[in-house]
Amino acid sequence: MDPSTTGGGRRGLTAAAVPDLVAAARDGRSRAVGRLLSLVEDESPLLPEVMRTLAPHVGHARIIGLTGAPGVGKSTSTNALVAELRRRGDRVAVLAVDPSSPFSGGALLGDRIRMSDHATDSGVFIRSMAARGHLGGLSWATPQAMRVLDGAGFDVVLVETVGVGQSEVEVAGHADSTVVLLAPGMGDGIQAAKAGILEIGDLYVVNKADRDGASKVRRDLRSMLALAERPDQAWRPPVLMTTAASGDGVAAVVDALAEHRDWLTATGELERRRVRRVRDEIEALALGALRRRWEAVGSDGRLDRLARAVVAGESDPYAAADSLLPDA
Repeated sequence: MDPSTTGGGRRGLTAAAVPDLVAAARDGRSRAVGRLLSLVEDESPLLPEVMRTLAPHVGHARIIGLTGAPGVGKSTSTNALVAELRRRGDRVAVLAVDPSSPFSGGALLGDRIRMSDHATDSGVFIRSMAARGHLGGLSWATPQAMRVLDGAGFDVVLVETVGVGQSEVEVAGHADSTVVLLAPGMGDGIQAAKAGILEIGDLYVVNKADRDGASKVRRDLRSMLALAERPDQAWRPPVLMTTAASGDGVAAVVDALAEHRDWLTATGELERRRVRRVRDEIEALALGALRRRWEAVGSDGRLDRLARAVVAGESDPYAAADSLLPDA
């Protein structure tokens, strides 16, 4: 029986069923992929088993981050990139990290609506995830969600972030390649520099190239990027022009992403980026476990007892803190 269609909902899933669920996801069954992502969002106790089962299958997908200020056309650009990648035979997953609904805490599904062109394509999977107030434009669950999509056999995972200004640079830490979108009429080049985007992009794309001012945005970007000091062998981010609504220029963006991937592989930068990314993921999981242990300490009265001992001169803050930490 397909575990992605069994009754009982997420609570009915057991650890013994996880391998079958992962197998169903790798067979291209969208419901199984969606169920795995729901386990991630729900912080299911089955997640360690899910990640153990996925571990032999991860590390093959290209992770592409797409970021930019609100109004530059991120979702339209994502839609166009998906179409071009599919034309080239890639299976594509999209994580559209949305602002949280102020009413339900869930993701607003505008991205799914705008990417409805691919709704019936079995080679495309689109998931909206709520940021839930997390700074940086990404959901806290994004690294695990990317791991699920990678392990499910997608060739490309596109991560489209919330447009939250300066904090949005977090996407660069999660992606192999980061595409920064700009558009005419969205502010001058100085504003772009203030937002920090000149430090994170591997590709810069001026969307809405059919509008007045697009060429000026490209010139300003090229001038500012030329001022950056880079080693001789460093990647030189190109500045491309697109009109995503019509698809013009999108093929060149995909070509540039392929060139960047080749550079990452040849220089060893791909492995360095991925090691950094996983190190941060491990650290976040460890800190989360420590936080839960800390909450347990507060609830069972140990923290109050230690505080009273310090006040009474029977201990000191450092010794008390050491007694709370797990052995190294």
